[in-house]
Amino acid sequence: MNYTHDLLAFLPGIIIAVTGLLALLLDAYKKSADTVYALSIAGIFAALVAVFPAMFGETGVAFSGMIVYGGVGSFGSAVVLAGTLFCVMISRDYLNELHLHDGSVYAMILFATVGMLALATSNDLISFFLGLETMSICLFVLAGLISEEKTGAEAALKYFLLGAFATGFLLYGIALIYGATGHTNFNEIAAAAEPSLLLLGGSGLLLVGIFFKLGAVPFHMWTPDVYEGTPTTLTAFMATAAKSATFVAFILIMTRMLPGAEGGDWTNVIQVIAILTMIIGNLIALVQDNVKRMLAYSSIAHAGYLLVGLAAGTAEGYSGVLYYLFAYTLMNVGAFGVIAFYERNRGIDFTSIESYAGLGFKMPVMGVMLSIFLFSLAGIPPFVGFIGKYYVFAAAVNAGLIPLAIIGVLASAASVYYYLRVMVYLYFKEAHKEFKLKTPSMLFTSTLAFLAILTVYYGVEPVLPFSGLIELISSYYTI
Repeated sequence: MNYTHDLLAFLPGIIIAVTGLLALLLDAYKKSADTVYALSIAGIFAALVAVFPAMFGETGVAFSGMIVYGGVGSFGSAVVLAGTLFCVMISRDYLNELHLHDGSVYAMILFATVGMLALATSNDLISFFLGLETMSICLFVLAGLISEEKTGAEAALKYFLLGAFATGFLLYGIALIYGATGHTNFNEIAAAAEPSLLLLGGSGLLLVGIFFKLGAVPFHMWTPDVYEGTPTTLTAFMATAAKSATFVAFILIMTRMLPGAEGGDWTNVIQVIAILTMIIGNLIALVQDNVKRMLAYSSIAHAGYLLVGLAAGTAEGYSGVLYYLFAYTLMNVGAFGVIAFYERNRGIDFTSIESYAGLGFKMPVMGVMLSIFLFSLAGIPPFVGFIGKYYVFAAAVNAGLIPLAIIGVLASAASVYYYLRVMVYLYFKEAHKEFKLKTPSMLFTSTLAFLAILTVYYGVEPVLPFSGLIELISSYYTI
C-alpha cells in the first residue's frame, strides 16, 4: 500500500483536520478567538489551494478504494472549501454580536468540513457513512448554539431527532445492500448487483437518507425550523457546503454504484421527488414573512432544480449540477451574509420582511448586493443563477425529460415573486422608524462584494474558474 499516495489524495481533508485540532488546542490554552479565526481562514485557504491541482491531474482511487480523487470529487471538494471559507470570513462580526465568537465554534466548522470532504470523495458505503455522520454531528452542535432562545433549542432538537431517524434508514439501507452484494465499495456493488428485492429495498432506504440530508420533499420538514434557529452565517454554511457535499456524493453513487450508469431504475423516482421539491418549496416560500424561513424554503426549491440535473442521468446533467452548486454557493452565502449584517443590529427585529422597509437607501451598498444575490437566486440574467438553471434544465431537455424541464422553469418563474418582494420593501416602502445601523468591518464588506462580483461575472461569462473544466468533469463522471 502506498501511504504517501493515499495521504496526497486526501491532502485537503488532512489540512482541515490538522487545522481543526490546532484550533481546539489554541482554544484550550485560552488563546483569543481572533487567533483561531485567522488560523481557520489560513487552513481552509491552504486546503483550497491544495485541491486545485487534483482537478486537472489523473483520476483514481485511494485508501484501498475508499475514496476517489480528481474530477468530480476534487471539484466538489473545491466548492465545499470555497463555501466554508466565505462563511467563516463573514462570521466573526456576526458571532461577536451574539457572544458566540469562540474558538470551539470554528473548530466545529472545520471538523464538519472534514466530514464534507470525505463525503464528496467517497467511493465506499463506509466512507460515505463516516463522512455524512461526521458532518451531521458537528452541524447538530452548530444548530443549537443560540440555546437560550426557543428557536435555537428547537432547531438543534429537531435536527438531531430527525437526523438520527434518517440515519437509521440510511444504515439499514447500507446493510441490505451489503447483504445483497457482499460489498460496500461502489464499483464492486455495481459489478455484483443482480435484480433482487433486497438490493431494491436497500437502495431505496439509502436514497431516503440522502433526500433527508438534501432537504428534498417529503423529507424537508426540518429545514425551515433549523435554518431559522441557527446563527445566520452558520445557516449559510449548512445550506451551501453541506448541500454541495451531499449532492456530489449522490452523483458518485448514481454513476458508480446504482445499476445502470445512466441513472438506472431510479430516474423516475428522482423526477417525482424533483417535481414535488420544486413546487412545494416555492409555494410555501411565497407566503413567508420571515426572511430566513423564506430562504429556507427557497433552498428546498433549489434542491429540486439540482435534482432535475440528476434525473437527466447524463454527463451533461451531472456537469450542470456541479456548476449549479458552484453558483448556488456564491449567491446563497452572499444573501445570508447581508441578512446577517442586518441581524447584527440587536434590539431591531430583522426576521420580518417588513423590517427591511427603506433599508435600500439607508445602507445602499448592502441593498445593492442583496438585490444582486436575490436576482441571481431567482434565475434572472445576467447573473450566475440563470446560467446554473439553464445548464440543468437544458440537460433535462436533451435527455428527453421535457415535461420536467417545463415544470422547473415554471416553478423558477414563480419564485421571482418572493425574491422581488424583499426588494420592494428595500426600495419602495417607507421605514417605520428611524434607527442607526452598525458599520460592517472591511473584511465582511469585501467578502460580500467579492461574492457579488463573482455572481455577476459568471453570469456574463458563464464558465467555471478554469476554462474547460465542465468538459473535464464530463469525461470523469464514470471513473
